Amino acid sequence: MRAAVVGASGYTGGELLRLLLGHPQATVVACGAQRRVGERVTSVHPGLIELAGMQFVDCATALATECDVVFLALPHGASGTLTLPPAVVVDLSADHRLRSASAWQEYYPSAPEWQPAWPYGLPELPGARAVLRTARRIANPGCYPTAVACALRPACDAGLITGGAVTVVAASGTSGAGRTASEDLLATEVMGAMRAYRAAGGHQHTPEMEQSLPGLTVLFTPMLAPMPRGILAVATAPLASGRSAAGGAQPIDQDEVERIYATAYADEPFIHLLPRGQWPTTSAVLGTNCVHLAVAVEPRTATLTCIAAIDNLGKGAAGQAVQNANIALGLPETAGLPRAAVSP
Repeated sequence: MRAAVVGASGYTGGELLRLLLGHPQATVVACGAQRRVGERVTSVHPGLIELAGMQFVDCATALATECDVVFLALPHGASGTLTLPPAVVVDLSADHRLRSASAWQEYYPSAPEWQPAWPYGLPELPGARAVLRTARRIANPGCYPTAVACALRPACDAGLITGGAVTVVAASGTSGAGRTASEDLLATEVMGAMRAYRAAGGHQHTPEMEQSLPGLTVLFTPMLAPMPRGILAVATAPLASGRSAAGGAQPIDQDEVERIYATAYADEPFIHLLPRGQWPTTSAVLGTNCVHLAVAVEPRTATLTCIAAIDNLGKGAAGQAVQNANIALGLPETAGLPRAAVSP
């Protein structure tokens, strides 16, 4: 797998390079950047010593390099202006995720006009792998939607939750905001503090979540946590009233929910359903492509709570992009993707 990374100077670009360096069948052939052109890759990513002899090139040069896959780790709205090669292209921006032009215009008002959606690169969604195996263009999902879709889709498909609003509160590390300097991301502002932002449905990932959860409306509140990377998402939804059984309707209980999730994810290499009573933590997925899940039924209010932890730069971005490239190029899906976290 000869790979070019465009947008290689950012946090996600750096994580892509790190994963590709550990991939048994990958070779990095170009590192494209909008800034830093001509600088050594290790001047920005000093930990990637295997790339010490490589420099950042401009995006057009990177795209013209002969390769099998191009990863686009550029800001939203940038990919639509590029001349893309015949290689497999995995776009990590939002440019080709949304099927609705009106949703794009509402949630990305300052970005260029809507671009047609590409196959959506969340392999764990029903039927997704079959599409991705033949795809030449793949829209890599956002970090929050990845966590929320993995947390709720089995319940949605099984009819455990039907219609109505789902409440999601999720905290992300600061790397989710990218590398561009911002006053509210200074260490002095972030350390020792936790805050909500873009609440009341204003976050751009909201329509993407609803696109992956048919029939549901998402009330999403994102939060900024004082950590470099990781996402912890907590989703709550009212349970369906009951199910018909031999003895009549019966309430949905913890055992049934756990069975549904265990069956849905039994063959998924990167999704781990935790034992009852154990709760996801971001430190347990640090540096991995994994999703740790826990589900709980609260009988008093007939509410389902689903909790997911991911690394926002891993399964939420670069790891998932490599996973998608593996599928599209016919390589082992897990190649180059860690499942053991860095600890402590």
